[in-house]
Amino acid sequence: MSGPRSQHRPALASLAAVTVLSLSATACSSSTAGGAGGSAPHSGGQLTFALASDPICVDPQQAGNNDAIYPARQLVDSLTDQDPATGKIVPWLAKSWEVSKDAKTFTFHLRDGATFSDGTPVNAASVKSNFDGIVELGAKAVLGSSYLDGYRRTTVVDEHTAEVTFSTPNAQFLQATSTFTLGLLAESTVKLPAGKRCTDNLVGSGPFTLTDYTPNKSVEERRRSGYAWGSSLWSRKGPAYLEKLSFKVIPESGVRTGSLRSGQVDAVGGVAPQDEDGLKGAGFTLLSRANPGLPFALSANVARPITKDIKVRRAIQKAVDRQEIVDTVLSGSYKPATSALASTTADYTDLGDLLGHDPGGAAKLLDEAGWRTGSDGIRTKNGRKLSLKIVWASNFGPNQTALELIQLQLKKVGIDITLQSTTIGDFVSLRQKGDYDFSWGNSTRVDPDILRTGFSGQLLNFGHLSDSELDGLLDKQAAASDPARRGPYVAQAQKTVLDKAYQIPAFELTTVLGLSEKVHDLDFEASSRLQFHDTWLS
Repeated sequence: MSGPRSQHRPALASLAAVTVLSLSATACSSSTAGGAGGSAPHSGGQLTFALASDPICVDPQQAGNNDAIYPARQLVDSLTDQDPATGKIVPWLAKSWEVSKDAKTFTFHLRDGATFSDGTPVNAASVKSNFDGIVELGAKAVLGSSYLDGYRRTTVVDEHTAEVTFSTPNAQFLQATSTFTLGLLAESTVKLPAGKRCTDNLVGSGPFTLTDYTPNKSVEERRRSGYAWGSSLWSRKGPAYLEKLSFKVIPESGVRTGSLRSGQVDAVGGVAPQDEDGLKGAGFTLLSRANPGLPFALSANVARPITKDIKVRRAIQKAVDRQEIVDTVLSGSYKPATSALASTTADYTDLGDLLGHDPGGAAKLLDEAGWRTGSDGIRTKNGRKLSLKIVWASNFGPNQTALELIQLQLKKVGIDITLQSTTIGDFVSLRQKGDYDFSWGNSTRVDPDILRTGFSGQLLNFGHLSDSELDGLLDKQAAASDPARRGPYVAQAQKTVLDKAYQIPAFELTTVLGLSEKVHDLDFEASSRLQFHDTWLS
């Protein structure tokens, strides 16, 4: 058996010493062209993009799925950006910054002239207002609340200098400032209750403004004139090329694909695996990028009577056939999970040897745990059937088919599975109630601190974990400012999550888009989300 193989990726710049980056030191855009070349980029036009589900909430600080993030990302700017090719953190609203040696204090120097679309300035006071507000959102800001864990305060040093302080070292925070979740909103939005800023009242400083959101129908955005403070990665300086963005909600994959073929939309998100070859054959461009972060997986609720038993969880880990899921439900664009983190995440460790399909081993563990096979093939113990509930959200087309296959795989070893679906908008509240044995989902982020978001007993802790060993590893990786020290903690945390079967990873998500030949320079961010500023239509 080979040992774990760890990859220390360049996504995390060293924080061992004071870090300073200036606007002049950055690289060019890493945009990817769609369609045929030949014509020069030019302004104008409306790009219509088909979403696979209703966004529910397009507030970037609350958004929880790609179909919300695609439109939300265009409304806000971030303090920094992250180069998807190198992982380097580069300037955006902040032209430079310093990080203290203990990774507790982050000082950002903002560029001049940036404004929100209501005309108010982007300044140090707005940084303070936003970070204070995200902390107040709490569980409604699932990602942001973890990024700001240990947040003490933001000090307005002067109009363009903000000093963010944490009570404990927070090495991941610099990368977090490049995410949409910590994108800045105007005070007129931040002061509103969370529910009042999901479908309107969203005022950002980004290259597009929200003009209309009709739930289950569309999100409409318009180019902001005078925009001149984009990311240092973007090739175009000034306003976006596109005049309008229209995000149409088309849940049925076949209808989305048909709309692209007929020219009713210019691009589609969430291309279904079964539609990939047909679109390629018809001459459409498929753009894909593997998502970093947590792979699609079953996450255990260890407060439940059956799933609190590690032998049951480990049996399920062995009973799941990941390769069969990819071969049967997905396509060659996807790959089986080989760790608690996706392989494109910084400090990913290949632990595929722990995730082999072993139904015999699963049966042995269940026998040891006292579960005996009944006449109907389902195991029982003390008169109780081995029946488990999995909750999931309908935000990714193949979810149901993948789960139904897992249901069959687990039945072969005597486990009865009930599947309960919900909307992405209700998923968090459903998990908070705790009436389930496993939840199904993924979470996208480049930084490995996403493990802490998912499995720390000190954060949201939907799984009701109480594991001092794991918490210690997660806290140590969060505190390690030197990537060489951080990597081993991340590697051990991944192994612990799998050894104790808190997570049953299945496959890595890949974002697959279908583009017409009219669409050019549609970019993926480092987190495999989309940026439309440099995009243009021929």
